[in-house]
Amino acid sequence: MTFKPRSIAPWKPTRGVWITCLFGIAILLASLSIAVSVGAVVVPVKTVWGILANKAAPGAVAADWSAGREAIVWNIRLPRAILACLVGAGLAIVGASLQAVTRNPLADPHLLGISAGGAFGAILALLHTGLFLGGLTVPLLAFLGSLGAILIVLAVTQFAAATSADRLVLAGVAVSFIVMSAANLLIFLGDPRATHTVVFWMLGGLGLAGWDQLIYPAVILLGCGAYLWLRSGHLNAMTVGDETATTLGIPVARFRLTIFVIGALITGVMVAFSGVIGFVGLMIPHIVRLMVGGDYRRLLPISALCGAVFLLWADIVARTIMAPDDMPIGIVTGLIGGVFFVWLLRRQIR
Repeated sequence: MTFKPRSIAPWKPTRGVWITCLFGIAILLASLSIAVSVGAVVVPVKTVWGILANKAAPGAVAADWSAGREAIVWNIRLPRAILACLVGAGLAIVGASLQAVTRNPLADPHLLGISAGGAFGAILALLHTGLFLGGLTVPLLAFLGSLGAILIVLAVTQFAAATSADRLVLAGVAVSFIVMSAANLLIFLGDPRATHTVVFWMLGGLGLAGWDQLIYPAVILLGCGAYLWLRSGHLNAMTVGDETATTLGIPVARFRLTIFVIGALITGVMVAFSGVIGFVGLMIPHIVRLMVGGDYRRLLPISALCGAVFLLWADIVARTIMAPDDMPIGIVTGLIGGVFFVWLLRRQIR
């Protein structure tokens, strides 16, 4: 599979794009309703929306539900569902952006070692340094870990003179193994009483989501996502090639490094609150390209919507397949992503 040149002319959303986005938002809201409704205790969708309406405007709906159900919806399931949306959207746009600047359809924060670096930084904060900056400690160290991992990958490719797109992924996989080994060493050296929780978190999970934590991934996603969309013309040019992008006045090396830093920032913050969730950034952009093409002006927002919906449903499966126990969501995405990866390799060979 190779990237085809994309138009970088001024673009106006067509009616079809607006319809696709509205349809995606409708599916997202429906999926969000179902995600909050299902679980060990089933809460009717009507009750879910009634609780949300009363939170927005007290007394708007007659409260015919118990305080326990309201606590389940508002304090547990809704923050978890929103976190799933933020993480899925963030990983999807990171994967799409990395695939543009590396011109590699296999580029993904998981395969390039960025997720492993985020996990290393988060584990360092949770088990060794303590929350010396309060709630900012874990996402900050996770970001630094992700940034360090991608910089190591770039250094390895330069050292080995492996500048091709395929070699970049191989270097990322190698660095990912090394960084995860270091993360496992941190777990081994940490407090045994906390290691079980950290190991479960590393497998990917949204069970610790809370309203006080959502501000960090939300702000990072909105800020970085807006920047990436405003630079979608640059991303389109990068898929054509460095020479073409340079002739258009794009500082290729600096822009590529900027995308790597933004990818590390988004991935690190998402990993800090959800653990390591793989393959979302690999699968979603490819699926969206099949639906709407490769123009990043529509690829990025629709990838964000599809990533949010996908991770919502992955979380629904993780919560219900072994109810009342939670299966780590990383297991679900790993199973689906592994099959997709094989399919993608087969498609490339053809």
